[in-house]
Parts: sequence; C-alpha cells; structure tokens
Amino acid sequence: MRVIVTRPHAQAGEWVEALRARGLEAIALPLIEIVAPADLQLVADSFASLADRRLVVFVSPNAVLQFFARAPAGWCWPALTRAASPGPGTTRSLVAVGVPAELIDAPAADAPQFDSEALWQTLQSRDWHGARVLLVRGPQGRDWLAARLAEQGAVVDTLIAYERRPPRLDPAARELLEETLAEPRGHLWLFSSSEAIDHLQALMRELGAVHDPTWRTSHALATHPRIARRAREAGFGAVLESRPTEEAVVACIQSIRP
Repeated sequence: MRVIVTRPHAQAGEWVEALRARGLEAIALPLIEIVAPADLQLVADSFASLADRRLVVFVSPNAVLQFFARAPAGWCWPALTRAASPGPGTTRSLVAVGVPAELIDAPAADAPQFDSEALWQTLQSRDWHGARVLLVRGPQGRDWLAARLAEQGAVVDTLIAYERRPPRLDPAARELLEETLAEPRGHLWLFSSSEAIDHLQALMRELGAVHDPTWRTSHALATHPRIARRAREAGFGAVLESRPTEEAVVACIQSIRP
C-alpha cells in the first residue's frame, strides 16, 4: 500500500523521505496548513521575558519553527530557562534552532506515548510554586498540561505562535486525493492529528456528489489512541495504532504488507 503522509508541509516531506528510505512507497498530502499568527508583534515581544521564565513549553515542531521565526537578531536562549518538548520531533527542532540539549525536558525515549501526559511524568516532581511558565502553541489544543502546572502553583501564560487551517489543495494534491478515493484498498493514511481527519472529511464533503465519503475499505495508522478513536469515528474500516517514532511506524506498516 502507498502511505499517505498527512502531517503539515514542514514535517510531511521529512516523513516521506524516511519511509521511502525504508523501502516503502510514500507521498505527502498535508491536511493541516500552518500559517503565521494574527499578532506577530506579540510573539516577537515575548522574547524579552524568556529569561524570567522557569520553563517554556513547545507543543510541536511547528510551535518551535513559528516561534523562533520571530526571534530578534543575535538573540540566544537564556541559560537559566528550560524548554519542554512532548516528543523527539519537537526536541530535534529545538536543538536545530539553538536551544542547548541539556536544557530541554522531554519524555523518556521509551515512553509509551509522546504527549502532554508523558511530558508531565518528567516535570511533575519539581517545585512549580510561583514559577513563570510560557506555553507556546496554536489556537486550538488541550489545556491539560497547563492545568497540571497551575495546580502545582505555576503561573502559566499561553502564547499563540501560529494558526492552523484546512489545506488549500493544488491540482496535484487534488489529483492524489482522487486517486486514493478510486483505490482505497491500495492506500494507508498516516495520521498524527485528529484535526487532519476532520479536514479530510471536509474535503470529502466537497467531493460528496461524486464519491461516497466513507472509509470502510481503507486503512489508517494513528500515532496516538485519541487519533485512532477519531479515525474509527470517521469510518475507517481498519485502524492501526503505533508509537510516533519512525521505527514503530515502519514496523506497523510492514506488519500488514502482503
């Protein structure tokens, strides 16, 4: 089966290359578009307060990329401020923009999942009373980690560093979507976000006059149980679950190859 990678553009290409290097046929169809936030100045101004923060939490690689795109010239990460990441992709992005690896808190490499709950396992034993924390994210998302930190006495501020939108398909992407609809059994959808599934359903409704907008003969691979539940709700007939690492995803795909 051809693997359809639905991550935002910045990450989709990396995943396609990685899967192809493992001998899998893969192609990108980003189902979430990442754009700059409405208030660019607010993001730029936030750099002045980072040295006063105990912790800055980045929820995703896109949070890192969009935040540091507004960094002042010559700016460096403050030595007494820690950064937090929910998983390896975000950690790699932080290191790539100059955050020292020794200042990054993240879930253990063998954690069952890479999410807020796993990150909290790393953070919860510390004293957060009075600590100033900045949560860098998009406009939608879970407030679970912010609530845990606030319960422990932290003062948590949220910064919207980017916006997420439904994709605007160019002719090649629309043709790819048509191909997956014409041969659903020949494709496997790789989802790392429930929002991508929502956007896919919206695209299907646009094509509803021609195609049956269900996925009962299609495969989906979800990198988190919440995403897997959403895929089943959307009607995917076969939904697989995997940890969001390259090795785990590849092994899962190979397990169902004929």
